[in-house]
Amino acid sequence: MQTGSVTTPFGRRPMTLALVRRQVALADIKQGKTADKWKVFRDVSAAMELLGIQSNSLAVLDALLSFYPENELRHDSQLVVFPSNVQLALRAHAMAGATLRRHIAILVEAGLIVRRDSANGKRYARKGSDGQIERAFGFDLSPLLARSEELALLAQQVLANRATFRKAKENLTICRRDIRKLITTAIEEGAQGDWQSVEDIYVTLVGRIPRVPKLADVTTILEEMEMLREEIVNRLETQINSENHSSNDAHIEQHLQNSKTESIYEFEPGSRIEQGAKLSEMRQVRREPVKAFPLGMVLKACPMVADYGPGGAVGSWRDLMSAAVVVRSTLGVSASAYQEACEVMGPENAAVAVACILERANFINSAGGYLRDLTKRTERGEFSLGPMIMALLRANGQGSLKAG
Repeated sequence: MQTGSVTTPFGRRPMTLALVRRQVALADIKQGKTADKWKVFRDVSAAMELLGIQSNSLAVLDALLSFYPENELRHDSQLVVFPSNVQLALRAHAMAGATLRRHIAILVEAGLIVRRDSANGKRYARKGSDGQIERAFGFDLSPLLARSEELALLAQQVLANRATFRKAKENLTICRRDIRKLITTAIEEGAQGDWQSVEDIYVTLVGRIPRVPKLADVTTILEEMEMLREEIVNRLETQINSENHSSNDAHIEQHLQNSKTESIYEFEPGSRIEQGAKLSEMRQVRREPVKAFPLGMVLKACPMVADYGPGGAVGSWRDLMSAAVVVRSTLGVSASAYQEACEVMGPENAAVAVACILERANFINSAGGYLRDLTKRTERGEFSLGPMIMALLRANGQGSLKAG
């Protein structure tokens, strides 16, 4: 087999260092190495996008392999094929000459074949006295043998990526369906909460899905969709638990009212007050705070707030609220302004508002005044954090923000 030597292309075709490296690498093929040419071809077909070739390039490679008489590419065999352009075009499904030459160049550039040009650029073989080919000029298939393991790994990678992509698309479809139906159910059955903001977030996420999505696109959107679904479920579970507790309280109160009048508590001073206090305590059910947005989404929209968290990180809502207190002081927001925001918005949403203000701090003259304005607008039902969060998500890393 003709390996280990470097040849330059005939005519005006340029020589590059990449071509030199590829030809030198052929000298490293192990003695006795073999590979099924059609298996290698299938691997190349599967990995065509990673190799930067096209379907017509595969047709030309298929035709070149058909001129190699054996099924196995072997280290000790003659791996140079030398068909004319006419013969090659016929086996490549009557491909036009210009198209044929372009895709031969693509195969060479992809490192799948090497040109072995003669002095005059013709393709032919010179035979010895025993009738065996001593030297051939044409297209060397040695790179396919040398890279057989690499090509197999590339093909496996492509197949694994396709499976992952298919699974991610299925999960995204299911997640979209779940969110859509949960929001509809919450609105139709009058569940408490700003479901219009949740709806806006969902619509924005759906709008970010490209017409022809790639794996990275689907994975990113799926992650945010799953966080949104989790938050919706948490909010609905919180409300269901709250209703169950309220129902239990009413049942307990009715039971106490219908209990025997001989109860020892009636004969003790202040017993009615004590009973009322106990009932009040039972009604004060410990509820999970209702967050308007998934924490992960907030941190993506407001990455700067993490620096103010405990240990320079925010891993929970408690951490975010702690960071908001530090940010509030840093931005010069008064304690009263922040307390009022907590009372109107809720402590979690107030912390989110402070994190958003921090992101836009360079464009806000008075952070305290801005927070008070947001609080008043929230109280009047004129403000929702949803658009602000989505605006920061879109603007993050895409240029400066303007204070609105």
